[in-house]
Amino acid sequence: MNLRYKLFSGFVLLIIIPLFFFATTTFLITFHLLEKKYSEQAEFSMRAIGQSLTYIFDEINIVTDSGIANDVFKQALSSPDPSSQELISSNNASSDKEAGSEQGEGNGKVDESKAGEGDEGIDYIRQIERQQNFRKLLFNHPTISYAFLYNLRGFSDSEIVRIFTKEGFNEMPLSQFKEHPVYKEVMELKGQPLWIGPNEYPEITGTEPVFTQIRTVKNLTTLKNIGISVVQMKTWELDTFFNKFYTANENENTRFFIVNDQGFIIYDNKKSHTGQTLQDMMTKPLKLTKGYYSYKDKFNVDQSIVSTYEMPNYNWHLVSIRDWNSLSNEMVDYIRWVSIVIAVCILGAFMFNMLFMNRITNSIGRIVRFMRKVEDGDLHTRVIVEGTDELATLSKGYNRLMDRVNDLIDQVKQEQKQKTAAEMRVLQAQIKPHFLFNTLESINVLAIQNQGRKVSQMVYRLGNILRISIQDKEEITIRQELEYLRSYLEIQKFRFDEVFNFEIDVPDDLMQYMIQKLTLQPLVENCIQHAFDGTTEMGWIRISAHSDAERIYLIVEDNGVGMSNEQLQRFVYMETDESNNLVPQLQETMNVERRGLGVRSVADRIRIQHGPRYGLYVCSASGKGTIIQCTIPKYEQGENL
Repeated sequence: MNLRYKLFSGFVLLIIIPLFFFATTTFLITFHLLEKKYSEQAEFSMRAIGQSLTYIFDEINIVTDSGIANDVFKQALSSPDPSSQELISSNNASSDKEAGSEQGEGNGKVDESKAGEGDEGIDYIRQIERQQNFRKLLFNHPTISYAFLYNLRGFSDSEIVRIFTKEGFNEMPLSQFKEHPVYKEVMELKGQPLWIGPNEYPEITGTEPVFTQIRTVKNLTTLKNIGISVVQMKTWELDTFFNKFYTANENENTRFFIVNDQGFIIYDNKKSHTGQTLQDMMTKPLKLTKGYYSYKDKFNVDQSIVSTYEMPNYNWHLVSIRDWNSLSNEMVDYIRWVSIVIAVCILGAFMFNMLFMNRITNSIGRIVRFMRKVEDGDLHTRVIVEGTDELATLSKGYNRLMDRVNDLIDQVKQEQKQKTAAEMRVLQAQIKPHFLFNTLESINVLAIQNQGRKVSQMVYRLGNILRISIQDKEEITIRQELEYLRSYLEIQKFRFDEVFNFEIDVPDDLMQYMIQKLTLQPLVENCIQHAFDGTTEMGWIRISAHSDAERIYLIVEDNGVGMSNEQLQRFVYMETDESNNLVPQLQETMNVERRGLGVRSVADRIRIQHGPRYGLYVCSASGKGTIIQCTIPKYEQGENL
């Protein structure tokens, strides 16, 4: 992984991911706190609403308690003809006030006629007054829509005593009502009121949206059940209460339900789900626990906060459902602004990463590219210095380092050149004394034998050799080298006339190419001294040449005794850098002056002058002769290699 990717990975791991984690955690914690805060506020609101609703129902309970305590219900139920009681009205509810006033006047006349009958008249007048007051209380109460009594006294012909007249409503007969589960429940309450919500038992209460109170009427003297009162209450006061609650709290996205223990909706403040089951509109089980409970769930696919509160003394639960989106709007706005700030920070971080980090990586990458150029051999490349920071200092240091390296390389090249020149002079000095010693030894032998003509020829050829060798040139043409070699062979032929013959076969088109002076003579000398030692056959030496586009191959071969594997092991072959060719180098042994010094000198000279691609290659086998190939570059005088 390069530096750019490392910096970017560090940027993502150390900045982006922690920032994202922080934003996510803040979002979740904020909404959790919001939900918790709303739940706490909703608990106080639900308790207050529950108490207000309880007060509404308790008010009806007080009304019916008054009817029982004042023996109004008892008087109506105890009469042999309940329909003749002043509590009963034959007119519609809309004319109840007029009927009440008329009956009041009539009752007043009755009171006057009975006023002189003593205490019994006074009790009767008080009873009539209580009936009138209770009737006015029932008629004038804004929520009571209908009321009637079931007569449990067996001697009466009328089992239903109607307090109000209600069109289109038929009360359940008493015989059927006694078979209904509600009757048993009412009896078990022993005078306590039982409330039934709208649509819970439409066969009893009808289909109108009314709350119905059912309770037993007792004889306060004997505590026996003499009847059952049924009072229906309109939802008008509940609607008024919730409308005021909405206006005061501006909770347009909150709706309230009153449900029974089975989750059946008996009241919906928006009138759209009354008579349905609340569980059918939610995804989680409806939790109707004691006291207060709040949780998050979906209501009609909308995420909402559901709060439930058990209404004391009633088998109902108050349920509020608040739309979560409306609740979290302000928090969403806050989160939106926080997100914008975080996005700007992230954008700034990305800009910083792109500009600053990219500048760092680009500068380092540029230096790396220049270093790779140096690896490829370009030592003169330099980094362009930009700025004044540490990267610019690094670039300057790199440039100074390369200047110093170039200076050292130039110094090494100069020292190597001087060393090479000194080695070349030493090698040439090794060849010249060796050759002169052998030649003078041959001339001395001829002079002792009084062969003056041969001495003259040898001195002539020696003069040709010396003329070429003393020239202040390192390189000569192949033609001059062959003239030198021919003179040398002629001199040796005088010495070893019966030992060998020689042949020179070099094409004329190779004569103008350059070769190092005294290259072939040591190779031929090695053949004369060692190849024919101990043989009885006439030996021969052949010098030939051929070339390709870049090289010239000079071959010296003989039919001498050759070399064994052990003798060949004396040569160390060095593998070159540019090819798999081998350059021979004779190992240090005893008497190297007499055996192989000339061959090694030639190989070293070629290697030093032209590099490891050129040199000598030896091929030999015992009794099969020896072939020495001299490989040199192909160039003419004045050409640059």
